[in-house]
Amino acid sequence: MAILAVEDLCVTVQDQVVLSHCNLELPEGIWHALMGKNGMGKSSLVRTIAGHPSYTVTSGTIYLRNEDITHLPPEERARRGLFLSYQNPVEIPGVSVATFLRTALDAQGKHLPIKAFYEHLNQSLDTVGLDRSFASRAINVDFSGGEKKRCEMLQILILQPSVILLDEIDSGLDIDAIQTIAHCLPQASGLIITHQKKFLDLIQPEKIHIMEHGTITRSGGITLLDTLEHQGYAGLEER
Repeated sequence: MAILAVEDLCVTVQDQVVLSHCNLELPEGIWHALMGKNGMGKSSLVRTIAGHPSYTVTSGTIYLRNEDITHLPPEERARRGLFLSYQNPVEIPGVSVATFLRTALDAQGKHLPIKAFYEHLNQSLDTVGLDRSFASRAINVDFSGGEKKRCEMLQILILQPSVILLDEIDSGLDIDAIQTIAHCLPQASGLIITHQKKFLDLIQPEKIHIMEHGTITRSGGITLLDTLEHQGYAGLEER
């Protein structure tokens, strides 16, 4: 059974169509990948699923555990376990990493005693390769690109979302950082947007989806990556 389902979704941004009759099913506990040329609607899809206010659903439905969340505000989707890691994480001056994460846990009803919280936080900082001093720093302020992506992984480890959407979390990272990110990913229901075969070789998603002009036009197993690597997207179009 799909934990996340997108049915016949059509979306606009400032009256411009960005998604057209898009369909997707994500099984529980399984990683899928979403690929395609730039500008085909991949980021638009995950942002719409997460409830970004700039994206207007004109028709279609988004289900999370069979609940229609199409018009829920983003904070309600997050409380239900939906997590989106942006390609370019934003800075939040004045809010420390620790304060943000503890507040987010409380909002989800996952309150931890202060000692248990910091034990979990410190262990997770070690896991993602961030110094423990990051707990007191403002979120993403003066972080390097790699540190921002590791901070996104930290949030996943602490919040333990049930559905994870990753929008090019591997973008701009060196090979060591990519391996760290891949090894930190939990066994969860997840959708990864990426252009890198090496990253997917580490993750081994069960299914690959190809997006063109705002809709998913092809889905298949991991062997699709071999076609993409040797022939590019033109090789898929010829089949």
